[in-house]
Amino acid sequence: MAESVKDQVIAIIAEQAVLEPGDVKMDSTLEDLGIDSLGLVESIFSIEEAFDISVPFNANEPEQSDFDISSVAAIIGAVEGLVAEQSGS
Repeated sequence: MAESVKDQVIAIIAEQAVLEPGDVKMDSTLEDLGIDSLGLVESIFSIEEAFDISVPFNANEPEQSDFDISSVAAIIGAVEGLVAEQSGS
């Protein structure tokens, strides 16, 4: 895998926000980046596809989700955890 999880997640988020990856900061929230609920769902689908993982996220009740979307760094951490979990099984 040439790109790190961090780089790939940032690229997905940047594409959704119509930004350059360099404009996506680790402490940014999706709201800061202009990503709405539909963009969030599309980002989740892209992340699932890119890493062949299942993200525990309920778009109808995002606050009830085990998947932390509070910041870019939190999303990267959550994806890294899911990827590690999957590769360990």
